[in-house]
Amino acid sequence: MKRILLFASLVIILAIVSAFRLMQKKKVIFFGDSITQAGVTPHGYITLLQQMLAKEGRDNAFDLIGAGIGGNKVYDLYFRLEDDVLSKKPDIVFIYVGINDVWHKKSNGTGTDPDKFERFYNKIIDKLQAAGAKVIICTPTVIGEKKNFVNELDGDLNKYAAIIRNIAKNKNTGLIDLHKAILEYIDTHNPEDKDKGVLTTDGVHMNDTGNEFLAKQFYQYIK
Repeated sequence: MKRILLFASLVIILAIVSAFRLMQKKKVIFFGDSITQAGVTPHGYITLLQQMLAKEGRDNAFDLIGAGIGGNKVYDLYFRLEDDVLSKKPDIVFIYVGINDVWHKKSNGTGTDPDKFERFYNKIIDKLQAAGAKVIICTPTVIGEKKNFVNELDGDLNKYAAIIRNIAKNKNTGLIDLHKAILEYIDTHNPEDKDKGVLTTDGVHMNDTGNEFLAKQFYQYIK
């Protein structure tokens, strides 16, 4: 009789633990630069994503956390990985970086060379995967919105996007190809071939339409 009661108690405890785990929110961190930093503002893509989940009654399933800092490059992410991401014990981490690694070469004379970019990116993923987080990496969006690859830094941006696609294959991570998606959008939504104002305010940072565009890209993955 005692054994039966003990067994029944264990079954109940396991059921309670399982139910509790199901009720726990998945902690999702968006790790990036100024585009992600702006993502938590009232019209930012992370805020919009939370609203999209709420419409489906799924906002309680995810805890969306922005970890973006303006001007960050891939090595900045590496050096703050422990404090801003790993210490929070995330279930899922989206990495969205690369714009400044390309853009700052021209604007600030800094940036990140392709080989160093790849090495730092791989080290970030290694640490996240070792901690048990699911990692999804994103190709960089745009530096200028003109079509047909005539923006000054399109060549470099394409190269870094290709590096990220290869990293996704080699490290077995998820991939959101924002670069490909945004080029396809601009191709059909920029008939005047403007260098900004379609999805961005300045060719880089998202306007309201751009934030909505990003939210939909991330939503497709979370959904």
